[in-house]
Amino acid sequence: MGKIQQLKIKDTFTKQLPADPIETNQQRQVNEACFSYVDPTDPEKPTLVHVCAEMAEVLQIENTDSEQFLSLVSGQKNFEDMRPYAMCYGGHQFGSWAGQLGDGRAINIAEVETETGNWFLQLKGAGRTPYSRGADGLAVLRSSIREYLMSEAMFHLGVPSTRALSLSLTGEEVLRDVLYNGNADYEKGAVVCRMAPSFVRFGSFEIFAARKDHVNLKRLADYTITSNYPHLGEPCKAVYLQFFEEIATRSRKMVLDWQRIGFVHGVMNTDNMSILGLTIDYGPYGWLENYDPGWTPNTTDAQNKRYRFGNQPSVVLWNLTQLANSLYPLIEDIPALEAILDNYKTQYQKEYQTMMLAKMGVYNSQVDDANLIQQLTENLRASETDMTLFFRNLAKFNEDAPLDHLAVIKTDSYLAADDFENKAFQWKAWLNEYALRLKNEPTKAADRQTKMDAVNPKYVLRNYMAHLAIEAADQGDYSVLEELYQLLKQPYANQPNMEKWFAKRPNWANEKVGCSMLSCSS
Repeated sequence: MGKIQQLKIKDTFTKQLPADPIETNQQRQVNEACFSYVDPTDPEKPTLVHVCAEMAEVLQIENTDSEQFLSLVSGQKNFEDMRPYAMCYGGHQFGSWAGQLGDGRAINIAEVETETGNWFLQLKGAGRTPYSRGADGLAVLRSSIREYLMSEAMFHLGVPSTRALSLSLTGEEVLRDVLYNGNADYEKGAVVCRMAPSFVRFGSFEIFAARKDHVNLKRLADYTITSNYPHLGEPCKAVYLQFFEEIATRSRKMVLDWQRIGFVHGVMNTDNMSILGLTIDYGPYGWLENYDPGWTPNTTDAQNKRYRFGNQPSVVLWNLTQLANSLYPLIEDIPALEAILDNYKTQYQKEYQTMMLAKMGVYNSQVDDANLIQQLTENLRASETDMTLFFRNLAKFNEDAPLDHLAVIKTDSYLAADDFENKAFQWKAWLNEYALRLKNEPTKAADRQTKMDAVNPKYVLRNYMAHLAIEAADQGDYSVLEELYQLLKQPYANQPNMEKWFAKRPNWANEKVGCSMLSCSS
């Protein structure tokens, strides 16, 4: 089979953790194992669509145009020292325990040692595994473009995330029901090769705890600490507690970043929560355009809105509580675990206020700032103002003429002009108060704009933008994909030639499938 260039294959996960003794690829309950060996489905006629040069460089892969590279990232061929596998985990889905879940359409093909640490390569859409639960394990170009672009966009926004190495077509057609409404159709099959220092999830621990398999619960915790949290020291009860505390801290900072940029994950089940605090599993995500804390992009979540934008920090806390329950057999200290969860709530509130003030260009926090923030978010919601445009334009605010900014807000609102006028008096009061607040700041206007532009992105991957890339790619035109890929590498930069993307969602995208709400198949 030969080796793939000079990749340094390590495979610590498969060598240190228990494997499923059954090696046939059939749906089943997998007990006392962290993974099952399974080969990717051989694609019919793979073609490479796009490559992330940054991640290829991390892996020290020089020739991404080679047949060997295509074979690797499409699942066409296994190379020497590589034995693919799918991971076993459970999870709570929409608040209910779902039992065993696992990698239903993801297959890990290699763990590679690099100068930046070990990276796991995982193919999403590479075919059935023992965890596919009756599904085909495949992915389509539509969902693959969304994951490929979004994971890279998040990284460049400064949000912890999995990365993407490549996007390729399989040459096959895949049947999908986009909205789960009985209107299935064939779409182009595709595979994303994604990367992360670990794909272990909260659900990886939950499955062992639920089955009272404390032996393998400990083995997985010891492995994860040794591999990803080595600074904590030799695993023991005290270290397990520190391990949980660090996961809580990373998860809190991750969701704070989501709230900062207006990202809505859409399906924050515990099996979609990374043990490293990474944003993972980009499905029915969306961006908060007209500011609405109650909005969710997920059609499956449309009724209860569990994963709405404003509820994301609370969901992370709920998910951490499930992880705490799972790790309890190793820690056996309820007050200590509860203290970490309580600290999450306290710290989040403090950090949220600091974050919001930074978005507003206010750096010397005062007692009454909470009211200033609350009134702002209420005004944004009532006037259906575009979150990204508002905060980016706020950096140009002139405190000597505060009401001049009302025209900018009106332009950024999705309300009709007459409807906006009914909200104007609320904005006038806030703008005057904000102007007075800025005059108490020592930061000069030019410096303030620079600081605000560093935390308020100008460009985000709105769903309609991804949809345009998908429509073009479906016709074999990858120019929009490439343009967005380059745009999103510098989301905080002005990029004068890209001003067309700094705009409100167009009217045609309001109800169009794939531009407003999406299903879990997205």
